[in-house]
Amino acid sequence: MGIKVMITGASGMVGEGVLLTCLNDAGVSEVLMVNRRHVDIQHAKLKECIVPDFTKPQAMQQQLSGYDACFFCAGVTSIGKNEAEYTYLTYDTTIRFAEQVAAWNPGMVFTYVSGSSTDSTEQGRVMWARVKGKTENDLMKLPFKKAYAFRPGGMTPVRGQKHLKPVYKILVPLFSLFAKRWMLKLEDVGRAMINVVTKGYPKQVLEIKDIREAAKL
Repeated sequence: MGIKVMITGASGMVGEGVLLTCLNDAGVSEVLMVNRRHVDIQHAKLKECIVPDFTKPQAMQQQLSGYDACFFCAGVTSIGKNEAEYTYLTYDTTIRFAEQVAAWNPGMVFTYVSGSSTDSTEQGRVMWARVKGKTENDLMKLPFKKAYAFRPGGMTPVRGQKHLKPVYKILVPLFSLFAKRWMLKLEDVGRAMINVVTKGYPKQVLEIKDIREAAKL
């Protein structure tokens, strides 16, 4: 039997790419999309759980229990948000959700999509980087079997993805040409997540180079 994983953020580019990678991987036996609203994807090993408020998932205990891993890919941009707003949408929603799934799923591995240049000290001048850093740090304190923070840069989409912003279709080819070292295949991000669950990885914070290595395990 393969692993059973839940994925948040399937309506976004990263979550959709990780979802498609998991659905195509024979080592994953079941995938649960955890969404705020319905996402229209059909597959034999795919289920969906609607959680309107990630800070209050308690009513969904039965649906959110019995999983080996959570790939937390949900996230928002900091553009146009003050620190209090961004903290609630990034830190509070992630930590409150993670606290519950950790309690309901003994032995779960939790992977969190953070970002390149995240500030682990929580003291830097860049607001989003501080908030992401605090989120990473506090996730590591929860009673998971293991928690990992993924810090990707630019990512090329998985074949068949639908949730791509028009601007990204322009930027990806440019970044692929002029900033290749900062680019990852989104399929490799998904494969790396699967591998850290099934095989482990020596670092809990995975930068771009680490994600590439973990994808090849």
